[in-house]
Amino acid sequence: MSETLTSPSRKANGTLVVNRVLVSAHAVAIVGQPVFAGGYLGGDYDMLWLHRWGADAVSYLAYAQIIAALVLWLVRGPRWLFWISLLLAAGETAQYLAGMAGALDLHIPLGVALVTGAVLTTIAVWRPQAWRARR
Repeated sequence: MSETLTSPSRKANGTLVVNRVLVSAHAVAIVGQPVFAGGYLGGDYDMLWLHRWGADAVSYLAYAQIIAALVLWLVRGPRWLFWISLLLAAGETAQYLAGMAGALDLHIPLGVALVTGAVLTTIAVWRPQAWRARR
């Protein structure tokens, strides 16, 4: 039992790699969103299409991240990544709906919070202790 807390299993190691890739891709996608929005606000109206396409990509990556984090948890990995992934996906769903409704008073500050959360999650998941089960 204590061995699982001091060294990751091969399954947990492979699953952690998948999670790191997904979390990193998710962070890159969500950081790109303000760039597309800024281009649109700067007068390049084609950037709105990229912003909407980027929102779809961010959403799909968030849902994939939830599944991967759940698998990591099930192979005795950390459970915090699942809960953070779920929280980010819920926030991104609200963000998506606020954007479609044109509610910029919610859309912009929520976007800042989500970008910050995704970047901090990426930093945390790449730390050497990230695979440890925190129970």
